[in-house]
Amino acid sequence: MQYKGNIGLFDSGIGGTSIWKEVVTHLPYENTIYLADSKHAPYGAKSKEEIITLSVKNTEKLIQLGAKIIVVACNTATTNAIDYLRKNYDIPFIGIEPAIKPAALNSKNKTIGILATKGTLNSTLFQDTSEKWTQGTKVIEVIGEGLVPLIEKGDLESTVLKKLLKSYVDPMIAQEIDYLVLGCSHYPYLIPLLTELLPKEVTIIDSGLAVARQTKSVLTEIKALHTATTGNHQLFTNGDPSILEKVLVRFRESVTPPPIITIKKLDF
Repeated sequence: MQYKGNIGLFDSGIGGTSIWKEVVTHLPYENTIYLADSKHAPYGAKSKEEIITLSVKNTEKLIQLGAKIIVVACNTATTNAIDYLRKNYDIPFIGIEPAIKPAALNSKNKTIGILATKGTLNSTLFQDTSEKWTQGTKVIEVIGEGLVPLIEKGDLESTVLKKLLKSYVDPMIAQEIDYLVLGCSHYPYLIPLLTELLPKEVTIIDSGLAVARQTKSVLTEIKALHTATTGNHQLFTNGDPSILEKVLVRFRESVTPPPIITIKKLDF
């Protein structure tokens, strides 16, 4: 197995950059390659077979580009395809799934909300995780239909987006949730809007930091962690590169020294 490579990440579009940001922040010496499969977004409405096919396509491209480990930076792809990927490729995979456990364990109201895609909520992995950790906790599951396409446009402050998001969180607020679990890697980009819409008592949880920590742990375990020289980061999209540029502006400005980032169009 080749360990002198990059951390590869993929998602159905720009959403997984919320995970990528955490990886870049917490593993500053690693090189990364990110695939934004915007052409096939969203994955959440696709069949399990379609999701596996797309995940295989992305995996093979990342291996071709020199990945030593692959982060499946997509809840839907993780819950539907990661078992298949682990069985068929000789490379470590890190998955992402809704942070149900900390929400259920820490909820004082014993009522939590989960905002996710249909593909994630309907998956066996999600159901098994939910059943394991939510005994005695009321779980309000909401499919965020239509959110991913709006986020993919890069307009994160539109009236249309805010109105749609409000229609999803209002029923949760009415039932007095005190934790909201974001079950899609696109959804962390909604946190500014969610902060406006939710009562201050509601804690929002996403999985980005946990994924970065797990990636570091696995790389340390297999003695493949880079500990010198600031990393280079290549982001490829089969959609509009300007959207990636737009959503990463603030991240570029927030990191010192600024990360070395290249964004390119790629057909995959």
